[in-house]
Amino acid sequence: MKMALKDGKILIKDADSTQGAVIRSWNRMRWNKSLKLFEGDLSGDLLDRLAKLVKLPQAIEEERQAIHRVRRAVDQERARKDPEPLVRYPVTKQLYKHQVRAANMALITFGIIPPEAGEVRKSGK
Repeated sequence: MKMALKDGKILIKDADSTQGAVIRSWNRMRWNKSLKLFEGDLSGDLLDRLAKLVKLPQAIEEERQAIHRVRRAVDQERARKDPEPLVRYPVTKQLYKHQVRAANMALITFGIIPPEAGEVRKSGK
């Protein structure tokens, strides 16, 4: 089985019949008749399922790990009782805790701040 990432999609070619049946059962990828391959939107869940099925190529495994790092950082930010802003937000009023938390999670999710920033911020104190 060959895999590639392209434009936010994962492409799978040359899957055997057993692998193809398993992939079809997930309903997360569709068969492209003209290209003769499976294609689906890149997601952590899909990569986790593929990792259980076969050994992922290095680049795709690194992408899977990056998605997990972001998930962990967002979950840690969600659980903070007293969140502190990761950056100085351009607002005139004091933000509520849930607003700071949401803004921090958005920065991490969209890749503006690396997932490790929250951990460095807390360990620096």
